[in-house]
Amino acid sequence: MIDQVKKRLLQKDKTISGFNVGFNAGKDAGQTIMHCHIHVIPRRKGDVLEPLGGIRNIIPGKGKY
Repeated sequence: MIDQVKKRLLQKDKTISGFNVGFNAGKDAGQTIMHCHIHVIPRRKGDVLEPLGGIRNIIPGKGKY
């Protein structure tokens, strides 16, 4: 399913060069409603200065650890 979403997004937007994929599985991981909910986040070269740390770098100040 994730691969299908990625392919559709890439067809619509040629500037996408990567993806972050995430989900919360279980209450202790932050899941609040017990269902399948997956985040597929398109990324582009240069959308953050340093992509190391993945999705944490989308929020300023959260990626350096």
